[in-house]
Amino acid sequence: MRPCGIGWCSRGASLCALAAAYSSGATPSQGAIVASVYDGDTLTLTSGERVRLVQIDTPELGSGECYSRAARTALLRLAPIGSRITLESDPALDKVDRYSRILRYVRRGATNVNLRLVEDGDAAPYFSDGDRGRYAPRLLAEKRGLWGACPRTILDPYRAVDTGQSGPPSKSHATDDRCDPNYSGACVPPYPPELDCPDLRALGLALPVRVVGSDPHRLDGDADEYGCE
Repeated sequence: MRPCGIGWCSRGASLCALAAAYSSGATPSQGAIVASVYDGDTLTLTSGERVRLVQIDTPELGSGECYSRAARTALLRLAPIGSRITLESDPALDKVDRYSRILRYVRRGATNVNLRLVEDGDAAPYFSDGDRGRYAPRLLAEKRGLWGACPRTILDPYRAVDTGQSGPPSKSHATDDRCDPNYSGACVPPYPPELDCPDLRALGLALPVRVVGSDPHRLDGDADEYGCE
């Protein structure tokens, strides 16, 4: 690459700015539009590029793990299809993974979506290959949400998150103070975060449940007072 001299920069200002940003340690960013959301940590842009949200992890969709569908719903809420986002790279981390997905923090407006997912308990911090980026301390500070919704979750930021397969909930999870009072017939975890029927099945709960309150998890789609029939 030719050096960013005055003449060259007049013909390639954007390339010079990008090179200068990398050399100075600043964080390059680019605008994009969301075309689809694959799961809780992966989305596709209208350009066709796939983006893996860096430094976080969620259960794989279709894996049968607790919270896999709820995690995708959370990302859809924060970065809905058609929304304009900003992709932020991290000088300390790889830019592309082995699946050719670009690795970025995703921002929508003032919200850092990666951080927000962990703060809301919809994702786990994940430092692949031990690499810690600029937001690692903040990611490690949050331990709520899916940790309560999925009582067998293994939290290890240096491994992919494991929320456990279907089976009976742990004894500690079944205590009254961990059950949402809007439901009866099974110990539905309190809202937030929002769970759907596959998440409850993965927890091993007996379904359907009766809705006796406001239905914060929106389980009763046909308004017959029973959810997950």
